[in-house]
Amino acid sequence: MFKILFLISFVFNIGHAQSDYNKKRDVMISNQLVARGIKDPATLIAMRKVPREQFVPENMKQYAYQDNPLHIGSGQTISQPYIVAFMTQILQLESRDKVLEIGTGSGYQAAVLAEIVKTVYTIEIVEELGVSAKKTLKELGYDNVTVRIGDGYNGWKEHEPFDAIIVTAGIETIPQPLLDQLVDGGRMIIPVGPSNRRNLVLVTKKNGKIKMKKVLPVRFVPFVRDKKGDQE
Repeated sequence: MFKILFLISFVFNIGHAQSDYNKKRDVMISNQLVARGIKDPATLIAMRKVPREQFVPENMKQYAYQDNPLHIGSGQTISQPYIVAFMTQILQLESRDKVLEIGTGSGYQAAVLAEIVKTVYTIEIVEELGVSAKKTLKELGYDNVTVRIGDGYNGWKEHEPFDAIIVTAGIETIPQPLLDQLVDGGRMIIPVGPSNRRNLVLVTKKNGKIKMKKVLPVRFVPFVRDKKGDQE
């Protein structure tokens, strides 16, 4: 009898905690996203569906839906929900798209993308984070995401061209390989500029010509290079 009561209590507590996260997620959608101009249906549906609490360390889960970035270890952060939604929305993604992400982090942005597009390729230079993100994404059933551990500066040539590219680390100049790997008609969103005054820059490629537009001042962790070269 004691074991049965324990199991009932355990299941109840899990269900209660999940219900609490769902409520926090709904509040996030309303107060942090819709209220600030996020209106793309696909982006909002993805943000509502992805369990952000699964992509942060255990001791940070209670803060998962707060309006700020959170530390995920190795000097890296998970971006605040609004920034994730803004970068996703501005790419105007379609269900058939193939997307490259530079800077997997915990895997949250990749999961949001995976809810919208056909395929996501994501590169993380910090091995510990890359391994953890791959595990989390697999456990949550995101089989359309492929994670690679290595230097993302040169993109992922084996799978080019990409309909869209998203970079989640700040850099002073846009890597030429990423521009080259963008399909004609494609879009890229990337934080560019000196560390104290970076802007999200929307890059579009049409008829071989590149156009760039600053869309939002931001703070991002710096783009890290691997001096030893890429690792598969």
